[in-house]
This record gives sequence, structure tokens and C-alpha cells, in this order.
Amino acid sequence: MPEPQLLGERALNRALLERQMLLRRADTSALAAIEHLAGMQAQAPNAPYVGLWTRLAGFRTDQLAALLAERAVVRTHLMRNTIHLVTAYDAVAMRGLMQPFLARSYASSPFARNLAGVDVPALLDAGRALLRDRPRTRDELGTLLERQWPGRDPRSLAQAITHLVPTVQVPPRGIWGSTGQAAYATTDAWLGGLPASSISPDELVLRYLAAFGPATVRDVQAWCGLTRLREVTERLRPQLRTFRDADGAKLFDLPDAPRPDPDVPAPPRFLPEYDNVLLSHADRARIIPGRRAVPLPPGVGGATGTLLIDGFWRATWKIKRPHRGAVTLRVEPFTELSVTQVAAVNAEGTGLLAFVAPDAEASEIQLAAPNLREPHPKTP
Repeated sequence: MPEPQLLGERALNRALLERQMLLRRADTSALAAIEHLAGMQAQAPNAPYVGLWTRLAGFRTDQLAALLAERAVVRTHLMRNTIHLVTAYDAVAMRGLMQPFLARSYASSPFARNLAGVDVPALLDAGRALLRDRPRTRDELGTLLERQWPGRDPRSLAQAITHLVPTVQVPPRGIWGSTGQAAYATTDAWLGGLPASSISPDELVLRYLAAFGPATVRDVQAWCGLTRLREVTERLRPQLRTFRDADGAKLFDLPDAPRPDPDVPAPPRFLPEYDNVLLSHADRARIIPGRRAVPLPPGVGGATGTLLIDGFWRATWKIKRPHRGAVTLRVEPFTELSVTQVAAVNAEGTGLLAFVAPDAEASEIQLAAPNLREPHPKTP
């Protein structure tokens, strides 16, 4: 049997960018993009808007806002127990696979320890009833549950429900420009009438490879939080191609998935915080040089993030509004940029400002001198 073909970092980078719609903006709908990506990181509610803008031709904020209002997409706890923006179908189909991980995550949390001795099935029934009545914030849910379990920590009571009961965060949370606490509804109540569906581990792995491959088993597990997927890839072996990376690790991929030439040009791309392209592999060297730590800032998102240059993360960015009617984009690279790269960053940055602040009367792009210091290796 011939030795599997070697794929270096640039080959893996270009394959990832192509599948993530980052080599060229795709002429497809936001709904189709979210489905293809198997969900988008959405802890910061506004982050997916920038993530879709950087991937799709002609994307507008109202397109995603409409999908949320129509309940075609939802924000829910799924992969790695983090909030993801997924299609309504995937919210139902993926939950069964993720439930054991979510339950383990809750069981190891201080919230579970705070509720030792509580009748958990009764608690979950009470929580479901309250959320089916109408969407509620965690604060409101905890206050109401404490009436039935007096003396118990309200926050822990609410966390038990949002961990163990399939729920979604409902609008206006996630609508561009909106503010306020997240309110939860049960998934079945919010998506009432949607046929019950499920996705198998095999299907999940194939969808991951379509959006993030080629990849190792560890990569797939790092993305979803599930374990024991080696037996899944072994079962799928007749359907897959195998490669190896520079360290000799075995990579799996779909036979006909795109794997562009490593030297194909990659334009600058502004990514939001938490973007799934940065957080969905165990080995992130294909897109993050030097094992830099991905910044995970708090807030609603859409105003800060990372910048890919030549396909790799080489700068951070932040948008500020110094005074009424003005907006500034500050880019802080940690590598030297060529004259051509600076021009491309400025052009892409101009588009970003027009997207996030279309009514601004004045805009400015500030490109800082590169900070060439490498931080201590760290993985979030």
C-alpha cells in the first residue's frame, strides 16, 4: 500500500480556507452557509454577522436577523457546550449526539455540586414548564425555581435547566444592534412542528470534514467535544481518503473535497472573535502560527477580532467610535506587512467599516506598527 500523501501547513491552510469560504466570497445564502459550516460560534451574538460578511458576497445584517426572527436558525448550546448559531434542523438533529457531553459538562460544574440532593428530574420538569409558558432569562428562571426549592442557589437552578434541557436563546438576542439579557425557550416550543430528526456520529464526522478537513480524529473531537470517534473514522475508511501531516499524523478527508494548490493567493480576511475557523482543530498550526492564544473577549461582538493575511492569523483588529458620527478601525499586526498587503488590508477594512457602521459620517483605518514579540504558548 503506498504511503499517504504529505500535506504541509500551507496545503492544509488553503483547503480550510476554501471550505470556509475564505479564499473568495461565496455566492450563496446565509442559511446555506450556516448549514455548510455545521454551525457558527455565537457566544458573542453579533460575531456571526461579521463571520458571514467576510464569507458571503453581498451579505447584509438584515438577512441573518430575518432568519432568526423566522426561526430558520437559532442560537443554542451544542459543540463543546458553547453557543452556536445553527439551522433549526441541526438544533434538533445534533442535540441528541451532544447531550451526553452537555450532561458531563454540567455534572463537573459547581452548579451541580450546589444542587446535591435535589430531585433533578423534578427540577427539569419544572424548568420545562416555565420555559414552555414563555421565554425567560436565567435570572427570572432561577427566581421562579427557588420558590419550589427554597434555600437553593437560583443561578445553579437555572443553569441546570439550560444545560440539561434542550433550549434556544430567542430574539431579540442575536439581532444586530439589539441589547439585553439572553432569554431561553425550550427548543421544542420554539421550533414547534419541526419533525423530530437526528444525526449519526458518521454523518457528523462527514460534515466536519466538508467544512474543516482534512483532519485528524483529535481535530474532530476538539471541535465537537465528543470522544471515541476513532471507531467512527475506521468505519468510514472505505469512503475517505487518507493523508499525513508534517508530524506523520493521519489525516482523513472526503475524496472529492477541494484541496487547492498551497500557493493559491489568499486575500486578507477580517474574522470576528470566537470564529470557528480558529477554534475547531486540536492542532491549529494550519491557521495560527506560533501557537498564539485566540483572544476571547467579553461583549456582544462585532467590534473586534482577528485578521488573516496570506491565510494565517497575523493581526488583531478593533473598531471604536471616538465621537458621534465617527468610526475607527485599528489593526495591530504582529508580523511585517508588504506594501501590497497593506493596500489589501486597507481595502478590506474599508468594506468592514461600511458593513458595521453604514451611517458613519467619517471613518478611519489605523495600521499600527507590528508587534514582533511572540507570547508564551497557550491554548484556550
